Amino acid sequence: MLFVALPDLPSCARASSGNDETSTRQGTFDIRMFRLRTITVNDITIGYRCFGDGPPLILINGFCSTMDMWNPRILKNLSMHYRVIIFDNRGTGYSSAPNVPFSIALFASDTIALLDALGISGAYCIGLSMGTYIAQEIALHRPDLVSKLILVSGDCGGKECERMGSDILEKLSDETGTPAIRAERMFSILFPQSWLQTHDPWEYCPEVYETIPEETFSAQMAAIGVWEGTCRQLPGLKAMTLVISGTDDVVVPAKNSLILAGLIPGAWLVQFRGGGHGFMYQFPDECTALVLFFLGLDL
Repeated sequence: MLFVALPDLPSCARASSGNDETSTRQGTFDIRMFRLRTITVNDITIGYRCFGDGPPLILINGFCSTMDMWNPRILKNLSMHYRVIIFDNRGTGYSSAPNVPFSIALFASDTIALLDALGISGAYCIGLSMGTYIAQEIALHRPDLVSKLILVSGDCGGKECERMGSDILEKLSDETGTPAIRAERMFSILFPQSWLQTHDPWEYCPEVYETIPEETFSAQMAAIGVWEGTCRQLPGLKAMTLVISGTDDVVVPAKNSLILAGLIPGAWLVQFRGGGHGFMYQFPDECTALVLFFLGLDL
């Protein structure tokens, strides 16, 4: 296991301002510039977008997230080197969901079906939070599809992982209040308080226009709750893997990245000092540089 801890960099330690070059919304890369496409697989319709040129790189969303929640700066820079594929998991955004129980295995099956339908026989894969569960299942059960694997703010599930505190779960589960109030509540658990004191998260997070039905929240939560995890299977994972986390993550505690990297043969581990669960918004340029370096290695 290769371990690196990245410190806060000066460019990310300033308070946001109208001309702050590190803020996400300056020079916005709007995914709506690219055609929304739909495809029917596994008895559902999946909404997705493709942009950029190069080897395929698929990004798998986290819990109750839509494809417009990915950091635009990161998407823009990745698309300069790769054919980026982003999509909505079933029951979110532009993707439908029949009345059947959700499961991590089902999400993985949907993603595999999407890749197969697009004629992609192998891709680089980035999973974020719950998306790391899906990515692990794909890499373990369809290793031919995953050229390299990047697990961001994730864990291996099961009894071996370290769970969030009950106070964090309570905030995450709270759907009361106006959209602005709910967003502020999410910011309070996505980012460390020390960072929030000097940064305006609204300047670092993208504008979200897709919607998620209320029933999807409980359905995804149930899927996570019954997932048995991959800890016992990870020693057999073949894909070259990079594990990334923020040292101050309270949603998926950083200890989980140590567990993941310790179980996956030859895995790299990088932790962003001062990073929360949303560290990809805090450090977009540093994250992009790391991902491009890892994917560009020919080992």
